[in-house]
Amino acid sequence: MIRELELKLLPAEAADEALVRQRAIQKSRLPARDIQEVRVIRRSIDARGARPLVRLRAAVYAGQAYEPEPAILSGFHPVSDAPPVIIVGAGPAGYFGALELIETGLKPVLFDRGKDVRARRRDLRAIQQFGEVNPDSNYCFGEGGAGTYSDGKLYTRSHKRGDIEKAMRLLVEHGASPDILVDAHPHIGSNKLPKIVANIRETILHYGGEIHFDSQVTDFLIEGGRMQGVVVNDKEEHRGEAVMLATGHSARDIYYLLHRKGIRIEAKPFALGVRIEHPQLLIDRIQYNQSPREENLPASSYRLACQVDGRGVFSFCMCPGGLVVPAATAPGEIVVNGMSMSRRDSAYANSGTVVAVELEDLAPFEQYGVFAALEFQRSVEQTLFAAGDGSQKAPALRLTDFVAGRLSQNLPGSSYIPGLYPAPLYELLPPDIYRRLREGVREFGRKMKGYFTEEANVIGAESRTSAPVRIPRNRETYMHEEAPGLFPAGEGAGYAGGIISAAMDGQNVARAVGRYVSG
Repeated sequence: MIRELELKLLPAEAADEALVRQRAIQKSRLPARDIQEVRVIRRSIDARGARPLVRLRAAVYAGQAYEPEPAILSGFHPVSDAPPVIIVGAGPAGYFGALELIETGLKPVLFDRGKDVRARRRDLRAIQQFGEVNPDSNYCFGEGGAGTYSDGKLYTRSHKRGDIEKAMRLLVEHGASPDILVDAHPHIGSNKLPKIVANIRETILHYGGEIHFDSQVTDFLIEGGRMQGVVVNDKEEHRGEAVMLATGHSARDIYYLLHRKGIRIEAKPFALGVRIEHPQLLIDRIQYNQSPREENLPASSYRLACQVDGRGVFSFCMCPGGLVVPAATAPGEIVVNGMSMSRRDSAYANSGTVVAVELEDLAPFEQYGVFAALEFQRSVEQTLFAAGDGSQKAPALRLTDFVAGRLSQNLPGSSYIPGLYPAPLYELLPPDIYRRLREGVREFGRKMKGYFTEEANVIGAESRTSAPVRIPRNRETYMHEEAPGLFPAGEGAGYAGGIISAAMDGQNVARAVGRYVSG
């Protein structure tokens, strides 16, 4: 017999495995002598009361033992001699797609313009410390994709888009903590995810796949109306049974290449705004009613949203105990993002705070056609760069000054390593974006008492929330209808918004590739 039940415990109690077992057995009302195992299968924080509680869902096994499912990797077999499938991009869509191809019996051959996850660190150090942007290796480009060094949050609301449990189990089988299978808002951390990504690479290579770094796709091989392969670094031709395009949301050159080749793409709504950074102690005081927080409580987070003049204003990619990082992918632009290490022990909490940008908002850029949203995004990033000193220092204001439309005389402390400087974001941001952000954060201050404070920094610009271009595909076949053999996948294609949703999309597309190749 397996009996599932709910427990509400204080944080210190929930951290005591023996106590959790005891309480679960008591609540199950089953004879203690019959209990073989108690397993926590779900864990979340409930901070609605005067004191935070931990909610646990536990499974009590009586008269039968818990039997774990076989490892997914146990079903893998070598594919060295199998038909090859080209994958462009070694982010979550590309890597999880590659694993799915191996399971399907096809050979993944991956090309990524960036470096492997270890070598990539040098370029991240260069942008942090010296303001030097490598357009092929940065926080967005390289092995593991944008999520590897920008947080590793695994939460997704895309439960209908794929097999979340399979994606999570594969992460665990490659070194992630089993806690991610239990936590309501799982998180790995930028200090641990690189090793997991490297382990996935080793699995792909072990079973006969290929992975090529410093390999930028510069052309597509289209013959007889079908996608046959790719050209790498302007000289090497590589052919496969199909091409999975999993380049991420910032590979602008790929969008332009598709357009030149006559492959249809579309302008897509996205979101743009700023990153707002508070002291973590302040957020803990607001959310937990305590500061400092109890030892067994994680750094607190928030999620806020409202409507301003028909557009959503919302928090995005909230990083408790985190850092703000420079995420530009080319010289001459300022882009910021957020990340947290596994312990989430920074003194700061940051979150993207953005405004939805719809296609009708892009009239000043309509001359760019399908690139209207992309060029709008680029123009904001370049405007903010031009306002500075040519480095990756980011323009910022105190939150109160941002709303008042006045220049800050000085700024609070920040986690942003390149540094901040006071700048008139109320003039640098597009007028409608600034106006909606201003009203939005006012509303957030009413919803979350203490949020609206001069202790917070507003940092520009949070502009890479999602791709500003969509590569259309058939809903059933996942293939581009006008380019047979081309399978757009993940965030860069406009069908995902985070590590897990991109991973699931990569899996779905890989299965579709399997059906295409076999039949």
